Amino acid sequence: MADLDNKDQTEIDPADMEDVEEVEEEETGEDNSKARQLTMQMMQNPQILAALQERLDGLVGSPSGYMESLPKVVKRRVNALKNLQVKCAHIEAKFYEEVHELERKYAALYQPLFDKRSEIVRAAYEPTDEECEWKPDEEEELTVSKQEEMKEKAKVEEEKKDEEKEDPKGIPEFWLTVFKNVDLLSEMLQEHDEPILKHLQDIKVKFSDAGQPMSFTLEFHFEPNDFFTNTVLTKTYKMRSEPDESDPFSFDGPEIMGCTGCTIEWNKGKNITLKTIKKKQKHKGRGTVRTVTKTVPNDSFFNFFSPPEVPESGEMDEDSEAVLAADFEIGHFIRERIVPRAVLYFTGEAIEDDDDDYDEEGEEADDEEGEEEADEENDPDYEPKV
Repeated sequence: MADLDNKDQTEIDPADMEDVEEVEEEETGEDNSKARQLTMQMMQNPQILAALQERLDGLVGSPSGYMESLPKVVKRRVNALKNLQVKCAHIEAKFYEEVHELERKYAALYQPLFDKRSEIVRAAYEPTDEECEWKPDEEEELTVSKQEEMKEKAKVEEEKKDEEKEDPKGIPEFWLTVFKNVDLLSEMLQEHDEPILKHLQDIKVKFSDAGQPMSFTLEFHFEPNDFFTNTVLTKTYKMRSEPDESDPFSFDGPEIMGCTGCTIEWNKGKNITLKTIKKKQKHKGRGTVRTVTKTVPNDSFFNFFSPPEVPESGEMDEDSEAVLAADFEIGHFIRERIVPRAVLYFTGEAIEDDDDDYDEEGEEADDEEGEEEADEENDPDYEPKV
């Protein structure tokens, strides 16, 4: 038997051994490639990503084990640092309270300018030639000949328009155009909202008085119209700027705690937040069919003034929480961006600035993607997609 074993060993060709090694390497490469493809497919699955995110969220704030391994005397000192951090959070809360007071102070300085804007929009004031003179920035400047050509063309067009119709008053559909230009707001608009929003003359922000709980109110001023009798629709957001005693380290500035809308006094048959539907019902026994009329909620921007109520317990279902979260984002955006810079959203210039910010992020993402592709090409196991 020993002789046979020796004979078998001597008959193995070294070339055969190399073939075996090459086959093993090919199989390993194929396995790695399949594993990568499977991983990519899994990461593109929204359900798997959601499950992973849920697991990661569960790990946030959980002890790593390092703190438990520290000596008792060190843990004691860490607790002292935490107490200092809580005091920092309370000082930060005071800082934001003073910021709110500054907002109130400067809101009073801005308001005369916003009032004049409103007067121009609704044709209560006609600006002078000097006020209408606008010097374009360097990027907007054109050659003198081109400017003259455009002025002449504009003059002819204006004369033509004057012959066709009367001179429009103010700036027609100013706020409606602003809303339609901003994705966050245009998503709320329905076709039946637009005729009403053509009557919107101004949006104002009113801050809570000194010494009162922190809040702000959005006021939507309408001219008389056929849809409702209100001249002003309001939405008030209540805020809190103090650390939560149960979780002081989560404090990150003022947060909106709730909001209240207002009652819209709709004229008869004009309430676009409701719609009437007809359903046919068949009697189980007799087989007769009857038509039932039912009133149900209808999608509309004006639902913005009827937000879900936050219960005293603070517990809400997921749908209501999502609605409120979106509501808070919209209210904050109108206050921080729309009201102060309305004309730039009307012209689209503010939107271009926002888009430029996103383009930069996109370019960075593209660069990272390119680096990943380059890494894959340098990988000996990389298999290009067909």
